[in-house]
Amino acid sequence: MVVEKKKAAPAKAKAEKTVNKPTETVKAGSVATISTDARNPLQKRRIVEGLVVSDKMQKTIVVKVDRRVRDTMYKKYVVRSRRFKAHDEKNEAKIGDLVTIVESRPLSKEKRWVLNSILRRAGQVAEINV
Repeated sequence: MVVEKKKAAPAKAKAEKTVNKPTETVKAGSVATISTDARNPLQKRRIVEGLVVSDKMQKTIVVKVDRRVRDTMYKKYVVRSRRFKAHDEKNEAKIGDLVTIVESRPLSKEKRWVLNSILRRAGQVAEINV
């Protein structure tokens, strides 16, 4: 008994490579604009918001950044957190402060962030509009 191998159907033209071209975005009531990332590298740095959990080092703070992630099995939201070491030149941030930090060049073995601003001091109550 002779077994014949089936020949694969000739492949059509290979899929064309996709090129990242600026796309046109249309907003309601506005002119179509081309969205390109024209920011310089300093503006592309990540900015995150977190809580200062340690200020015991000189010119360094540890900031805990929380994010909410949906669990794949249970479909509930779980809080995941990361701790970043950030440079604080003037030692102005204290434990419990809410701060923003900006990504920077490596400053030490583990320090790649710089304190940007202090949003809320520890012990301050957020103002509530009644």
